[in-house]
Amino acid sequence: MTKLGQLTWAENSSSSFGNYMSRLGKIPVAIPAGVDVTLVDGLLTVKGPKGTLTRAIKVKDVEITIAESEVTLAPNKTDDAPALWGTYAAHLRNMVEGVTTGFTRFLDIEGVGYRAEVKGNNLVLSVGYSHPVPLLIPAGITALVEKSAITLTGSDKDALGQFAANVRKVRKPEPYKGKGIRYRGEFIIRKQGKKAV
Repeated sequence: MTKLGQLTWAENSSSSFGNYMSRLGKIPVAIPAGVDVTLVDGLLTVKGPKGTLTRAIKVKDVEITIAESEVTLAPNKTDDAPALWGTYAAHLRNMVEGVTTGFTRFLDIEGVGYRAEVKGNNLVLSVGYSHPVPLLIPAGITALVEKSAITLTGSDKDALGQFAANVRKVRKPEPYKGKGIRYRGEFIIRKQGKKAV
């Protein structure tokens, strides 16, 4: 609630979206050949060679205009518009990239006897516990295990990143010997163990 005579952010802002701060939102999103983008009842759908992705959009905050070769986004005069404008633009770019080229996440397993394997729809991890840990592979994500490397691919960047985080969480890398599951290229701060006197 605002005080008497005090305007909200939306009321005080200019109607021209050029004065807003989102650099991502100002850039139109290109639609490659073979990709179809639709917006029906607040549901944004992107179809491409690698699948179909959907996301709910608050159309009262951000106006989305779909043309033949690009999509433009413009904020409306609401308090949530500045935060959602660039966010929706980033989501749309990720959806377009996901249905055309897809995304990949790499994880490495380090530790004697540590291993992983794909059994049916599960990624089964044997990482030092008294029992294997099965993780259900979400729909739309493919898991491949080669020696001590796990490769995850999918068109949904959010779902892929969340599943990769779930895999890493089963056995996070410990700081003394570095044993565990880590993202490829991840730097682990190492600690020095106790020395015998």
